[in-house]
Amino acid sequence: MLTRAGIWLRREAAPSEQRTPLVPGDAAKLIAEGVPVTVEESANRSFPIDEYAAAGCHVVPADTWPDAPPTEVILGLKEPSLASTPLAHRHVFFGHAYKGQDGGPALLRRFAEGGGTLLDLEYLTDEAGRRVVAFGFWAGYVGAALAVLHFRGQLAAPLGSLTRPDLDRRLSCTREGEKALVVGALGRSGRGACEALATAGVPTTQWDVDETRQLDRAALLDHDILVNTVFASEPGTPFLVADDLKRGSRRLSVVSDVTCDVASACNRLPIYDRVTDWTVPVRRLVAAPPLDLIAIDNLPSLLPKESSTAFSAGLLPYLAVLPRGGAVWTRCEEHFHHARALLTGDQVRNHG
Repeated sequence: MLTRAGIWLRREAAPSEQRTPLVPGDAAKLIAEGVPVTVEESANRSFPIDEYAAAGCHVVPADTWPDAPPTEVILGLKEPSLASTPLAHRHVFFGHAYKGQDGGPALLRRFAEGGGTLLDLEYLTDEAGRRVVAFGFWAGYVGAALAVLHFRGQLAAPLGSLTRPDLDRRLSCTREGEKALVVGALGRSGRGACEALATAGVPTTQWDVDETRQLDRAALLDHDILVNTVFASEPGTPFLVADDLKRGSRRLSVVSDVTCDVASACNRLPIYDRVTDWTVPVRRLVAAPPLDLIAIDNLPSLLPKESSTAFSAGLLPYLAVLPRGGAVWTRCEEHFHHARALLTGDQVRNHG
């Protein structure tokens, strides 16, 4: 499927995105295995460019990836900048384009215009369909931590990047009477959320597939904090709907939606229409009794070094075989072609 190529690590366009899918130490390992690595300069990346240069990477200016040789694989986390630029290379990043999300058709159009291919990290899976690498643990950890800090009145905005010791110190002031629910507790994000809540000393109810087949809404609403970490690939029963928010007996006052599938038909929390961000991390959905929402779609970037290091270590073995191909990358490519096939040629050209 894939010919011999190097890895081209581009800068991230979002100013608050400090993570990277490849840290300097792992870049050095790729180079030692004969895979050349090019790294774009970035003012925001949590690892300085000098560390990549010392690892043996070729350093180039930011946003020069459109001029990269056609055999290069362009690596990032979110959609590339230069939004009007057709995508001609093989790109590896989280596309968020296959489940009806806003912007999905426009992204597919960029690939159609450029003749490139998206190898979506969300669909880097094993034979059983399980994701082999993700930021999920740290997304869940930060999502639950922010919910606790907000519930305790200790969350100040705008947010800024932290280290885990900093965040754990802020969580360690245990209080009585708090009660949290994590939905999707057995997954990566769920495990991270549960660990943060344990650090904060918050008694936590853990639900997964069995507990949500026949949803007990009264039990759900009898918690102070709800952390949703469910990764849904098809529509299903919502965990909360608008009528639930109107219940005067509702105890629930903070919802942290780690999944942030707000524009997708698979969304399990159809109670809001836009995400929050680092500048305004919390939005009030209901005035009385109050219900506040945290729905930040780049939570792991608040712990950029920890989350990048863990993600890069998980991705490294797959990047090492990427120039030669491999089953996980073949599955990624099949998902891309399937998504393209769901749109007619006219839709790809004209939608979005």
